[in-house]
Amino acid sequence: MKLTSIDDLTDEIVGKRGTAEREIFEYDLRMDVLGTIIKEARIKQNMTQGELGELLGVQKAQISKLENNTKDFRIGTILRALEALGAKVKITVEIEKKELIVA
Repeated sequence: MKLTSIDDLTDEIVGKRGTAEREIFEYDLRMDVLGTIIKEARIKQNMTQGELGELLGVQKAQISKLENNTKDFRIGTILRALEALGAKVKITVEIEKKELIVA
């Protein structure tokens, strides 16, 4: 029985790294993970979507959308939600093979 790594499967199904398809896939995946992190942090704080919405000055429906479709939100909104939940945010940006860390 031959085993295949997740990286090999992703290359085969989605496309190799550097292709447009792979970039879109990885962006969408990161955004989905970010929404899940926001939801888990909210639940850990025993906070409802409505309560988080009040802290941010938005409707409960906006929090639901944020948790389920983060890619449609501005980074400022995402950062405010994480800050309201007491999360530490660390952003890494890579430019021309040089890594910058913004904390």
